[in-house]
Amino acid sequence: MIVEETVKYLNEHALVVTTAESCTAGRIVALLAEIPGSGALVECGYVVYSPEAKQRLLGVRSTTIKTFNLTSVEVAREMAIGALRDSPAKVAIATTGLCGNEDMDGIPAGTVCFAWAFMNDGQLSVFTRRHRFFGDRTAMQQDAALHALEHLPVFHRRVLAGETA
Repeated sequence: MIVEETVKYLNEHALVVTTAESCTAGRIVALLAEIPGSGALVECGYVVYSPEAKQRLLGVRSTTIKTFNLTSVEVAREMAIGALRDSPAKVAIATTGLCGNEDMDGIPAGTVCFAWAFMNDGQLSVFTRRHRFFGDRTAMQQDAALHALEHLPVFHRRVLAGETA
């Protein structure tokens, strides 16, 4: 239901999306692709696990990774902005985190950082959030992807209302 509602929202607002996914491994694009007609709403999707790929393909700064860690809203923000950089899409969703059962670098397992970036009349707005998921790796990836899609309309409405991140 979440995916269908998001696709409907994208259609109603003539929005095209791009994604920059790490821990969700392309699950956001895969969920969108399951809905007939959604191909016109997805420009592209990056799946970038390594720090080098995040830097090379999305322009994430090495200083951001060193300062805040790969699992950070700061990295997610730069991923989303990087996904929009060379894209005609007006919306980007980025995910980075730990969809597994092991803590890493003091970050609890299941922590996912999100960014939703919007280009609206030449103005960039980026919203970030951190959320913790539970279950096995597959469940966490699915739940994180659904979370990302569910919040896209929420933040887009805030952009339309003139709010800034």
